[in-house]
Amino acid sequence: MPQVPLSVLLLAVGFFLLIFGADRFVDGCSSIAKTLRVPSAVIGLTIVALGTSLPEAAVSTTAALSGSSNMSAGNCVGSNLFNLLVICGLCALFQPLPVNAEFKKRDFPISMIVTALVLFFGMDFLLGRSENKISRIEGIIMFLSYLGYLAFLVIYSLKHRTAAADEEDYKILPVWKSVLYIVLGAAGIVLGGNLSVDNAAVIASACGMSDTLIGLTILAVGTSLPELVTSIVAAKKNELDLALGNCIGSNIANFLFVLGLSATVNPLAISYQVMNDIVILGSVCIIVLIMILTRKDLRKKEGAIMLCMYAAYMVYIFYRNFA
Repeated sequence: MPQVPLSVLLLAVGFFLLIFGADRFVDGCSSIAKTLRVPSAVIGLTIVALGTSLPEAAVSTTAALSGSSNMSAGNCVGSNLFNLLVICGLCALFQPLPVNAEFKKRDFPISMIVTALVLFFGMDFLLGRSENKISRIEGIIMFLSYLGYLAFLVIYSLKHRTAAADEEDYKILPVWKSVLYIVLGAAGIVLGGNLSVDNAAVIASACGMSDTLIGLTILAVGTSLPELVTSIVAAKKNELDLALGNCIGSNIANFLFVLGLSATVNPLAISYQVMNDIVILGSVCIIVLIMILTRKDLRKKEGAIMLCMYAAYMVYIFYRNFA
């Protein structure tokens, strides 16, 4: 218990670093996007998504090395649900999130295919095996697939450079300052995310929460705080493509990069509970896909529905663990 007051203080410091880091990170990335005439959506899907997925990578890889496979996989699945439902939902409450053709036809379907791939790799029971596991070879396939996805986006961005629209309304930073903002912002995001997760876990343990529940809630939500803060800051700065691209890109990165890297380091055993959560994530993706196919943007109504779905998932998680 004496550790709790210090943990509360460090948690507050972590939140400050997240907010400060996200603000600098978005400014730096947006400025580079304008300078290179690269669409903000592509920057969100690559640099921002990979940068804000670093806490998941650190937590999941460490968990894999320590043999906590379910914590590693659960962290990625839980983070993806949080990214899709809470972050996109909250951003939609601030202002309508436009969904362009690339998101509808390319990026969101890719995130769904990646989810199905992870589910397929974990379904070893179909082969009569007693344990579901993502093997090292499957992890390498996922990791290489992510590198291929990044290469595709880079080539796409070079072919579809745009004139710096509303450049007069946006102050472009010098390149050195943009890079400095990105580096300082990423450092703040990673350090703030780790401080937030570690100390939230201490507080949760002191409150009597089980390790399993901490992994499904504190770790998943905590490692998604960078995505949350970055996307909200981007939305408030009217960088809506960056906000949405960050969420979808982070989900792809969490599975292909983070989970792929973790399985490459150490094959991941996947429990039936985690498999069930992946099915839930896939079902949620289908619902959100219907939303974005039937509307040009995500508004307050859709945002509220998404937040309610996540609340229902949280109720289910607590019930499953305490029942």
